Amino acid sequence: MSPDMDQDALDIALCAARAADDKQGTDIMVLAVGDVLAITEYFVICSGSNRRLVDTLVEEVEAIVKSEAGRKPLRTEGRHEQQWVLLDYGDVIVHVFLDEIREFYEIERLYRDVPVIDWAAALEKG
Repeated sequence: MSPDMDQDALDIALCAARAADDKQGTDIMVLAVGDVLAITEYFVICSGSNRRLVDTLVEEVEAIVKSEAGRKPLRTEGRHEQQWVLLDYGDVIVHVFLDEIREFYEIERLYRDVPVIDWAAALEKG
C-alpha cells in the first residue's frame, strides 16, 4: 500500500474517532491492524451506553466521514439491532458497540499486539 493510501486511511480513522467523540462515544480506540489483517488497515472501536446513542454515533460517523473525506461505507452491518454496528470503508472498519456487547466480545483483546493510535494527539497535530 502506498504512503498516500495509508495516510488517507489514517485520516478517515481519525475523522471517525473524532466524530464518535463529538457525540459522546466512549472508550474510543484506533488500532492499526493492517499488519495482521489483509482486509483493512485500521479499526476504529467505540461504545455507546444505549441503543439510541449507538445509532447517533453511527449517523455522526457516516455524516462526518462523508462530508470531510467524501466516502460512504461500502457496507453496513448490525444497523437494525443497534448493538454492534460495523461500518466498512474498505481500508477502515468502524465498530460501534453497545457497552455490554463490547464487554462481552472484547474485540480489542483479540488485537492487543497491534499498535494503538493516539487519535486525540494526532488530531491536535493535524
